Amino acid sequence: MIAVYDNKEQNPEGEYIRLRLPNKHKNEMFAIADQLLGGSRMNVICADGKSRMARIPGRMKRRQRVRAGDLVIIKPWDIQNEKADIIFRYRRTQSVVLSRRNLIPEAIDVF
Repeated sequence: MIAVYDNKEQNPEGEYIRLRLPNKHKNEMFAIADQLLGGSRMNVICADGKSRMARIPGRMKRRQRVRAGDLVIIKPWDIQNEKADIIFRYRRTQSVVLSRRNLIPEAIDVF
């Protein structure tokens, strides 16, 4: 988690937003959802430059929708490195905040 502070002009109370970041120790990384394949699977372009097939787990399918162009956190499989699971999806405003703070790798920063 990281605390991202809002602009003081927009928010005089100085509130902050907590955003989840990828845990390098658990082999998580940023990715951009590229193409929906159907069957709760999609192609993602990862921060390491590889394109992987990622699946959307049931716990995420029921709560939020992942679309092409979304910033996500993925965890590659240990057995097959060309496949991954989607762990977390950022909303558009959250992606812009991360981009402004230079927390997204330049290889996938489209925000």
